[in-house]
This record gives sequence, structure tokens and C-alpha cells, in this order.
Amino acid sequence: MSSAEGTVEPTASEGQPSESQDSMAEAAANLASAEVSQSVIDSVLDADSRVEQIQVVAQQPLRSVAGGRHEARERAVHLLYESEIKSLPIQEVLDAQVLVPDSYTENLVLSVEQHSIELTELIGRLARGWSVERMPTLDLALLRVACCELAYFPEIPRGVVLSEAVALAGHYGTDDSSKFVNGLLTAAADELRPA
Repeated sequence: MSSAEGTVEPTASEGQPSESQDSMAEAAANLASAEVSQSVIDSVLDADSRVEQIQVVAQQPLRSVAGGRHEARERAVHLLYESEIKSLPIQEVLDAQVLVPDSYTENLVLSVEQHSIELTELIGRLARGWSVERMPTLDLALLRVACCELAYFPEIPRGVVLSEAVALAGHYGTDDSSKFVNGLLTAAADELRPA
């Protein structure tokens, strides 16, 4: 294609990428990390360059651009769920992520892992009529995250911890998850942070 059409031909010789292809791959990686639509990337790259760009992006860990504590809690629950389902240490799950979790997510999951025994005992003691082993794995991950915030992150308001956990339970859990999580966390909050 000609430059008059607004695209650039790759000029690699004998399989070696040219400087312009390297620049295009770098620009594409920047575009991809900013979550630009595929049509924009397609207009910058031809088919061969797209393959190179994907390989370059996959070789480098990317920083997550998702912000906010809500997303961090949600991501923490997902990571802990994956760790539990796959029977992997949380650090191994963190290391395998293509998008590197933000610092709050990482601190939260590592704190849950560090205090796992105490958190599980607390949840088991407060879960009337339920053993920890019978709880849905996702609910247990969510309860551990919320109890961890209540116990070890005093800067997070009690009401925020409870409402976020109940919202996530309603979104991801079973029909009864929201009520169960709300009841258990209210008891946990009363014990860990009396009003």
C-alpha cells in the first residue's frame, strides 16, 4: 500500500524487522496497552506486523490500567479463587498474570494468604450451620478478602467493606450468597471493628 493511502509498507530484509517495523510494533504495543480498538491497530499494522506486535506484547508484563478499589477487590477474589481451584500458591498465580495486578490487589491477596489460617478460622466460627468445606469456593474467597480488609486494613471503612462484598456476592455468587455474605460479615465486623 502506498503512503498516500495512510498506511506504511513493511521494509524488512531477509526476515529482520526494519526500524520502522520496530517503531510500529512499539506504537502498537502502546496502543494495545491503552485498550484501543482493533480497527485502530489494524490501520497502523499490516498482517505480518500484527503477529510481531502480539509476540512483543506477550513477552512483557503489562501494568493494569483498571483503577479503583472496587476493581482491586474483584480481581483479588478472582485470583484467590483461581489459586484455590488450581491448588496453586497465590504468588504463582500472581506471577502468571499477563496484566500485572495493581499494588492494592497484590497487597490484598498476599495479606489473605499470610493470614489464611486466622481468616478461615474466623469464617468457620461465624458461619452458623455451615462448615468452611461446604461453602462455595467463590464465596469463601470473597469472605476471606472482606475479613482481611476488616482485620488488617483499618483505613477502609467498615461500611465500604461490607457493601462491596455483598455487591460482589450478588454479582458472582449463588442466589443465597448475598444474604449469607452479609450476615457473616456483619458478625465479623462486629467482632473485628465494633461500632
